[in-house]
Formats: sequence, structure tokens, C-alpha cells
Amino acid sequence: MSDTATQHTDAEGVDGGVGLTALLVAAARAIETHRHDSLAQDGYAEHFVRAAPACAQWPVRIEQATDGDANPLWGRFARYFGLRTRVLDDFLLTSVSTGATQVVLLGAGLDTRAYRLTWPSDGVVFEIDRAGVLAFKHQVLADLVATPKVKRVPVPVDLREDWVTALTGAGFDPTAPSVWLAEGLLFYLPSAAETYLIDTVDQLTTGGSALAFEAKVEKHLLQYRDSATYTATREQIGIDLLQLFNKDPRPDSTGDLRAKGWSARMHTPFEFTQQHGRGPLPEANDALEGNRWVFAHKPRP
Repeated sequence: MSDTATQHTDAEGVDGGVGLTALLVAAARAIETHRHDSLAQDGYAEHFVRAAPACAQWPVRIEQATDGDANPLWGRFARYFGLRTRVLDDFLLTSVSTGATQVVLLGAGLDTRAYRLTWPSDGVVFEIDRAGVLAFKHQVLADLVATPKVKRVPVPVDLREDWVTALTGAGFDPTAPSVWLAEGLLFYLPSAAETYLIDTVDQLTTGGSALAFEAKVEKHLLQYRDSATYTATREQIGIDLLQLFNKDPRPDSTGDLRAKGWSARMHTPFEFTQQHGRGPLPEANDALEGNRWVFAHKPRP
């Protein structure tokens, strides 16, 4: 790993706190990529895993995981992330095919959609995340001589700060249709920050825009503390997700969007497992039971 990447694998990068979850998702995407029945392809994911000391020994193929698919972390939970990647890929590509010219990735993490998906020639992808995360990603991709398939604009700012000024200053045009993605983000934010984010997306979008986000609807997060998913994640890689999730009561962001005139549909991940014929299924004491994927569209005038 280069010296530049080393400088950014700290608590403000990917080697601590919420940043470490970006590496967890990257490892899951790497495992998904190498499956014979892969739902999504991300050839860059394993390079992020191997570049960060915190996860250099994590598996990037299911065959490398103890107990394989029976492993609650690298089997079922990683497959969840693979399914989520596929579903949100499809959402973004459908949105740009129907008129959105700008893509905004909120809390982009180690997302490589600008590099691995096929975009319209006039499109632009804005990636908002903390400077340390984006710097680590940039260095790994630069070492691979990777080239984005669309105009890519990193926006280094914490979503708890003035990200609107940073985004518009980077060239985002509120008068052009856009599609927004908050993947694995909102439950880490304070409730007020989530409400501000949803309100701001509404203010920054014109008709024909779209938004997808992931939510958790259970009233008591700790009821699943001893689930196989959370237990395996704590014990195998030292990430206590329930310590990272914000404990504020969650706002009804889906209802807020509908009140603003958006159409919004809420789905369980298991619906897409059925649609694609593979992915996680419900189980007892299920940490995924309260997860929802929301897809919202702002009508044209």
C-alpha cells in the first residue's frame, strides 16, 4: 500500500468507527463478485480490503470464510450487501435512463459505481463523504490505474457539516433532474441530521428526480443484539454495529417525502430475494427484520 493510503487509514478514514463498515461492505461485494451466481460485480472491492491493515486478513471469497455460507457474517450478511448492491444498481440505472443526469451518492464510502456501471455520456456522479474515506479510495483506485466511466466529482465533506454548499460548489445543478442514494447511511446519523437531509434533498431536486435510501424500522435496536448477524460481526471482525447506530428515535422519512408530494415505496430486502431467486431469507431473532429499502420519485410538473 502506498504512503498516501497509509496516511488516511485512521479514524477519519476507513480504519475506525463507521469508516470501518465501508470495508465490511467492500469485503461483502468482493465475495459476491466471485460467486458463481453473483448478483453484482465489483472488481475493485477486494483491492480496498487488501489495502487497509485493519482487514487484510478478511475473506474476499466465500471459500476463504470459516464455514462458508453457513457463516452468519460472510455468508448471509455479506449476501445481503450483495443483494442491496444489485437492487440499488438497478434503481440508479433506471433513473438515469428515464432522465436523471446527476447522481448524488450520500456517504459514498468505497462505492465504485462511477467505475463499474455504464452511464450516459452526459452524466455526472457526485460522491459525498469525509475527506479521509475519499482519499483512501482515490489512492487505491489510482494504484490500479482505474478510469471512471462517467464524470466523477468527489465532494469531501462530513454530512453533519455544510454539505449543501460543498455539493453546489462542486457543480451540482438543482434545476436538472437528479437521483440520490443513501445506502447504509441514515441509521448512523442523528435524527435531526436525517430530517435535514431529507428536507434538503427535496429542496435541491426538480421534478423527475428520485431517491433511494435504507432505513431500520424496529423500535428497539437492542432487541436483536444477540442475533447471529450482530454477534458474528462483533466476534469475527470487532465491529459492534449497534454501538455505531445512532440511538435517536428515527423520523418517518418515507412519510415526510409523501407529505412533500413524492411517491415512495417501502420494501423488505426479502422481497428482492424472491425476485432474484437468491439472497437472505427471514430467520428467527433476525437483525435484518427491521431493514427497509425505500424508493421515492418526485413527480414532474
